[in-house]
Amino acid sequence: MTQKPVRLLVCKMAVPTIIAMVTTALYNVVDAAFIGRLSTEGTAGIGVAFAYMTFIQALGFFFGHGSGNYISRALGAKDRSSASVVATVGFITPLLIGLAAALLGIFNLSALSRLLGSPPDVVPYANDYLRYIVLATPFMMSALTLNNQLRLQGNARFGMVGIVSGALLNIVLDPIFIFTLDMGVSGASLATAVSQLCSWVLLLYGTFKPESVHISLRNFKPSFRVYYEILRGGLPSLFRQVFNCFAAVLLNYSAALYAAPGQAASAVAAFAVVTRIMMFAFSVVLGFCQGFQPVCGFNFGAKKYDRVRESWLFATWVGTSFLLVISLVGFLFAPQIVALFRAEDPVLVEIGAATLRWQCAAFPLVGLFTATGMLFQNIRMTGPATLLSITRNGLFFLPALLLLPLSLGMTGVQMAQAVADALTFLLAVPYAVWIDRKLRRGMK
Repeated sequence: MTQKPVRLLVCKMAVPTIIAMVTTALYNVVDAAFIGRLSTEGTAGIGVAFAYMTFIQALGFFFGHGSGNYISRALGAKDRSSASVVATVGFITPLLIGLAAALLGIFNLSALSRLLGSPPDVVPYANDYLRYIVLATPFMMSALTLNNQLRLQGNARFGMVGIVSGALLNIVLDPIFIFTLDMGVSGASLATAVSQLCSWVLLLYGTFKPESVHISLRNFKPSFRVYYEILRGGLPSLFRQVFNCFAAVLLNYSAALYAAPGQAASAVAAFAVVTRIMMFAFSVVLGFCQGFQPVCGFNFGAKKYDRVRESWLFATWVGTSFLLVISLVGFLFAPQIVALFRAEDPVLVEIGAATLRWQCAAFPLVGLFTATGMLFQNIRMTGPATLLSITRNGLFFLPALLLLPLSLGMTGVQMAQAVADALTFLLAVPYAVWIDRKLRRGMK
């Protein structure tokens, strides 16, 4: 980690994380495509359920990044004992929290669907999709933690195996449960729950590999110090994902509110489709940036700041270049791309194509602030990392989503994400210049 050429090392670490992220995003796309063959309301239902999944991700990434960032620095400093304690506490805590959330949610499905922004005619479909997702909450939450722990200690390949195996199983089970067993929307949910449980088993097995930091009940020693370390490393991820959750809920409400009469389900479904398309494209950039994180953490722990800077700049350049190409394709072929999910609904295609074009207009800007935020998170600059993590879908997106539609109607809802991306980029530039100077000066 501290000796090999940085760019080669980042690419080596990034390949398994990109595969894992892309495969995970792919099964979300496949879910939407299969459900789109059934009905518009079903597609809207999985859009509503997405908000709950962002809640799962919020805590999974918080504990995963918080404990994983500490683990990478501890291993760089040759402190394996502390790494094992933090890994165990970081894994068991979200498992317990997820169990509590599952028990609460399963008895209040309709209330949960309405809370997440479901229009009345979509509630039954949202319930069908949420049912098995809610039951699988403890395993989904702790699987995200395990994946990030394995990745940040340099064992990204096994983390990839666990995530990809579950995602591929989900893609195989989807048509069986949805069509062959005639389970409809519930079939897609059950396929996701079963696949996530399999991923959890494989990832947990990966922690017992000789090169991995082991999870052991005797190392479950929760303390203020351990949770403080997890908080410092995971707070940016927590804020980012919590705002993602609020953004998803508010987007559902706004899409239904500003849709033409009788078109609420089509509008919610359109945004659900575009969200999955953008997630799929962004998963490549996120995977590459996650590949640079263990390189950054190990070298920062070893005080090799020149290598930290080189890995960050390389991740920024690759991410931005990829997004430029993807955005051009998405802008030019937006109607055709959206129609792949539900061509039978022209309203959905019209709203979705316009939304996709707006988001593609600012999408290349995402590369800089994504890599920069991850850099700050890994080098324990919690303040800037947290600020950058909450702006895109929080400090900028939420106000844009509330204010722009007041004068622009549905167009304001469609352009809110692009406005938030542009403002986040402008905020990130001075931070990027500042940290670049510090790294070139050896962090003095």
